[in-house]
Amino acid sequence: MRVRNRKGATELLEAHPEYVVLDPESAKGHWQEIFGNKNPIYIEVGSGKGQFISGMAKNHPDINFIGIDIQKSVLSYALDKVLATDVPNIRLLWVDGDALTNYFEAGEIDRLYLNFSDPWPKKRHEKRRLTYKSFLETYQAILPSQGEIHFKTDNRGLFEYSLVSLSQYGMILDGVWLDLHASEIEGNVRTEYEEKFSSKGQVIYRLEAHFPE
Repeated sequence: MRVRNRKGATELLEAHPEYVVLDPESAKGHWQEIFGNKNPIYIEVGSGKGQFISGMAKNHPDINFIGIDIQKSVLSYALDKVLATDVPNIRLLWVDGDALTNYFEAGEIDRLYLNFSDPWPKKRHEKRRLTYKSFLETYQAILPSQGEIHFKTDNRGLFEYSLVSLSQYGMILDGVWLDLHASEIEGNVRTEYEEKFSSKGQVIYRLEAHFPE
């Protein structure tokens, strides 16, 4: 998600340390202390403007959620959603998704969400796709044995690529949805992009997979 720089984004993020972890490297290994409980921790890599992560936190008060985005302006809009939702079980990080091992210990995260990631359709940009094998290695390093990845996209090419990439990596596919909104899946929280694309009649694809023991 690309947006123009938001004036005052830095000041807004810095003004809310109760939600924005400003020194994420120091949080590594201490996330249970930060949340003040031992509940499971789910992260969303590329949280965009925060509709999904804030909705999930509201619907699941017994789970801790962390929204991650590399764009400061985007994360500031996510903070707007978080402030409006007013739930304690959420934190935001302004960091890059390929450096997650700098912020999380092995097995510290219980589930990882990838929603409407940039498809990077050109072959020369394959390594930038968030389901490329180097990213999967990073995710596996911070998830427990049999840790889960949940993935949604409107891009058929990226979905097909991801099915192959995860399978070749050795992940086990637990569920594949070729038309999510036509299915009977319960508890689906929509992202901003999901609402936008589905309103235009575009199919939404989804998968769930876990790493082997």
